[in-house]
Amino acid sequence: MSNSLQISAGTVENIRLLLKGIIFITIAGAAISSRLFSVIRFESIIHEFDPWFNFRATKYLVSNNFNSFLNWFDDKTWYPLGRVTGGTLYPGLMVTSAVIHRVLSLLALPIDIRNICVLLAPGFSALTALVTYLFTKEMKNETAGLLSAIFVGIAPGYISRSVAGSYDNEAIAIFLLMFTFYLWIKALKLGSAFWGALCAVFYFYMVSAWGGYVFITNLIPLHVFVLLLMGRYNNRLYVSYCAWYAIGTLASMQIPFVGFLPIRSSEHMAALGVFGLLQLVAFAEHIRAQVPSENFRTIAITASISIFTIGIAGLVLLTVTGVIAPWTGRFYSLWDTDYAKIHIPIIASVSEHQPTAWPSFFFDTSFLIWLFPAGVYLVIQELRDEHVFIIIYSILGSYFAGVMVRLMLTLTPVICITGAIAISSLFDLYGDFTEYVKFSDDSNEATDDVSKTVNTSTKGKSFFSSINTNGLIKPILAKFLVLLTFVGYMFLFVTHCTWVTSNAYSSPSVVLASSKPDGSMFLIDDFREAYYWLRMNTAEDAKVMSWWDYGYQIGGMADRTTLVDNNTWNNTHIATVGKAMATSEEKAYPILRQHDVDYILIVFGGIIGYSGDDINKFLWMIRISQGIWPEEVSERNFFTPKGEYRVDKEATKTMRESLMYKMSYYRFNEAFGQNSNMDRVRQQVIEENVELHTLEEVFSSENWLVRVYKVKDLDNAGRDLTKVDPNSGLSSAVGSKKKRRVQGTSLRE
Repeated sequence: MSNSLQISAGTVENIRLLLKGIIFITIAGAAISSRLFSVIRFESIIHEFDPWFNFRATKYLVSNNFNSFLNWFDDKTWYPLGRVTGGTLYPGLMVTSAVIHRVLSLLALPIDIRNICVLLAPGFSALTALVTYLFTKEMKNETAGLLSAIFVGIAPGYISRSVAGSYDNEAIAIFLLMFTFYLWIKALKLGSAFWGALCAVFYFYMVSAWGGYVFITNLIPLHVFVLLLMGRYNNRLYVSYCAWYAIGTLASMQIPFVGFLPIRSSEHMAALGVFGLLQLVAFAEHIRAQVPSENFRTIAITASISIFTIGIAGLVLLTVTGVIAPWTGRFYSLWDTDYAKIHIPIIASVSEHQPTAWPSFFFDTSFLIWLFPAGVYLVIQELRDEHVFIIIYSILGSYFAGVMVRLMLTLTPVICITGAIAISSLFDLYGDFTEYVKFSDDSNEATDDVSKTVNTSTKGKSFFSSINTNGLIKPILAKFLVLLTFVGYMFLFVTHCTWVTSNAYSSPSVVLASSKPDGSMFLIDDFREAYYWLRMNTAEDAKVMSWWDYGYQIGGMADRTTLVDNNTWNNTHIATVGKAMATSEEKAYPILRQHDVDYILIVFGGIIGYSGDDINKFLWMIRISQGIWPEEVSERNFFTPKGEYRVDKEATKTMRESLMYKMSYYRFNEAFGQNSNMDRVRQQVIEENVELHTLEEVFSSENWLVRVYKVKDLDNAGRDLTKVDPNSGLSSAVGSKKKRRVQGTSLRE
């Protein structure tokens, strides 16, 4: 009986599978757990603004059937217009959560729908890591795939939109994006109509979930077009693209919000054009086989020029006549960063639509950002058909991420993939020590692949006894140091990702955290306090006016009717709210009465130093309303002659008389006493005592962060009026009213 340990090839493969499974479970655990800081520190709540609408819509879907959801008309938003909600949203996110809720209920696991919504993004992040592994494996090998899965699982650029509670469309969209790309590469490699159809099915899922599906709609056709220009047409390309486009387009048109856009909008014309071009190329290949080569070149050139000219002319004609919708403002803003500021200020007012600063790339991807070009270079060296896709994805993703902060999300996966390719190539080069080892002749080697065995004890002795130490210490040490350096980089990457996730991306916007002098955490819960007050102390049919940022939260937490919300589909209606905020009480009051406004909610950070308040957002309200009523609202009237935006005694008369200014600084001098009237955000002293005549303060949160005013009825508002406004039939109040204290204190500490 031999004392040596014999290991069969089958056993080795089983060990490999076991290790791979453990690695996948570890990656999934890291991806999920790194997104749970907010739940651990605060509680299981929905974050931000848009997620509150998604949560409200999901609750409606769970409580009703799918047909009712698609036909849902919400009369509690955009008052008095209302919103055909079921036909103006991407239902994929809500349907996914409702299906999970239903399946868990059938399994006797009655988990509350809120917890499903909160934990949906972390759960799908684990699936994204798995799909990224599959995608990268098609590009290089399993080693690169595992590394890319690790990177995308904890990269801050992806975590920023997928933490627990971030119940937005991106929660499942990045998984669908990467899975669709994987299925496309698989279909392209195999030339399989089945894989092309499967790609189309997940493309349909992506269309139902996120408006960013247009990225896929243009990236895959661009990939095919580039391959055609490179002379790489083949039957595999034809079958895979035709299967994807035909099935995917028909399927996407079943989404009510999308409808006929795939055949009637400029954003989708590239896919249609490449589909037509592919038919022509296939026909040309058929003709090539029938026509002598000396005549084919003339026929092909003539036909190509004619068809291209006719196609461009037809596209222009259809666009001019309105059959094909022109490019949208959001599309133009991607190519011209100043377009939105000039023509669509409501888009430019959103912080995530601003150009990306250079530090953000390092902040969100750490050391992968400088491995990114190295990975692209290595891909170019080999340049297979699937590698062309990665190159195009890298170029477009880099550009779009540079012009819009939000699109860092779509760039992060390809950075993780190319970074993994670069590191795995480095490990392949510097991790190979076989050239320095000569195994002895007594090692057991079997020739049969199935029964091949290794004598581990002999092999181990041979390894250590056969290293030629003569002149090889330095190159071995050099390789070892290179490997050690990059292993250190990866440890730093994990540390960086954990720190960024914990400190930058895990704080819900509805609960603010600050530090006390002793270093302990102090929670500022004014938003939920105010929404709860509205829910408990106002009539169920009360109408609340606020800036559009807070519409979804008011509808989701306070369950009250709002004039505008974060959907921003009606610019004029939003401008109306901006006009009311930017004009005087006398001019604003008719607008409030016309829209049956009962309460006005504002956010004011001058007491505690919260810089994201409405006074800082006020300029965007002015700009948006100025775009509709330039004669009544002018931005220059809110700046001093020196061009300064001030709120103290040097502020312009227009600023001091605006409704937003009065609501913000009403009773401000009473907050801490007459000696502490400094606005901590603007660092300006407010000396003027503000008076309100058409509004009545009914609530101020504990830290004065959220303030609610009730609109007086006509009799009370006009009781002391002496100056008649011919446009409103109302009068300008000149009397004073007794100031009264309301619930609310401040943070002296």
